[in-house]
Amino acid sequence: MKCEIIAVGTELLLGDIVNTNAQYISQRLPDLGIDVYYQVVVGDNLGRLIETIKLAGSRSDIIITTGGLGPTDDDITKLGLSKALGVEMRLDKPSLERIREQFKRYKTAMPIINERQAYVPDGSKAIENDNGTAPGTIGEYDNKIYIALPGPPKEMIPMFEEKVVPFLKNKSDHIIKSHTLKVIGIGEPAIQECLGKIITEQTNPTVALYAKDGEVQIRITAKTQDPYLADKKIEDIESRIRNILGADIYGRDEDTLESMVNQLLRERKKTIAFAESCTGGLISSRFTDIPDSSVSFLNGVVSYSNEAKINMLGVNRETINKYGAVSMETAMEMASGIKKISNTDIGMSITGIAGPAGGSETKPVGLCFIGIALDSGVESYSYIFSGNRLKIKWQASTKVLDILRRAILGLDIK
Repeated sequence: MKCEIIAVGTELLLGDIVNTNAQYISQRLPDLGIDVYYQVVVGDNLGRLIETIKLAGSRSDIIITTGGLGPTDDDITKLGLSKALGVEMRLDKPSLERIREQFKRYKTAMPIINERQAYVPDGSKAIENDNGTAPGTIGEYDNKIYIALPGPPKEMIPMFEEKVVPFLKNKSDHIIKSHTLKVIGIGEPAIQECLGKIITEQTNPTVALYAKDGEVQIRITAKTQDPYLADKKIEDIESRIRNILGADIYGRDEDTLESMVNQLLRERKKTIAFAESCTGGLISSRFTDIPDSSVSFLNGVVSYSNEAKINMLGVNRETINKYGAVSMETAMEMASGIKKISNTDIGMSITGIAGPAGGSETKPVGLCFIGIALDSGVESYSYIFSGNRLKIKWQASTKVLDILRRAILGLDIK
């Protein structure tokens, strides 16, 4: 079954409000065996809304709208549905009574305008709203399902979960399950080339690549009538992919790079400290987002200025004068310094040019040097990242974490 989600509201169309409802519904529908083929945002214009609903009905089996169920003149979703479907609006007396009861609980008189919320397209059933005054609707017309949900997420989500999900479960005879592999150290084109026939000959499960900042995600999706069979199909493809990409896969589904690195450190009873210049504490921040990270993460220093590098980390002034603050030599001394003052098993550093200014022909914007100090010695690696300042900082912090991961596992540094 194919579903189309229509979000109604000029504030969504203009970007004043983020369309989180469509994201939530799109994430939940595959669990019910329903594919989402289209998402549309339409403003508070009756003519355009009617056209949008008609188009959705011509190409989708399930049409879900969110928003536009309030009592004011710009709340037009149910009216748009009725006109698109060619039916009249009718008063749903139980809904009107529930709305009145809610105002009584608030100890205030119900404005006459709120009666509009109790009208539904003829042929549709009202859906109770336990968290607001606007009931939703659900109806079937010409073998198509039309569902109208309120806009506020605190109302939409409970209504969807408690009233819509049970209804849709009875309409679908499939489930869709997905798992995501997270890959770092290799780009999307290279992954596609490595996986070859797994991608070009995919049917069920499907395999899709998504490039993120500093990593690539591989989403494996199976559609079956049997949950066990879906898991088996995914496991088979995942095993083939893991055999090809190996340690470039750092995690799965909700795993984050920092959480996996922290897990490796804990398992090996190792400790880490970071000395950051161009990332300004971002690496330490990502690491401390992990609960109980204090077991492995002992210290972080933001040594942004040259004097901070010298006075806090013990970098030689001559090193900075000769090679510059952004250099392999400085990064190595920063890593050794943070390891020494923190008394950790591993010390890591980063120094670079995040931009947009400060670059030169020999040291362009995006150039970063990453140092890592172990009991066996200290090394430094150079990279050039692209994008704006925030993107460069994020990519650089991700590279630091991946170098740490590979060092812990005894892998070659990429």
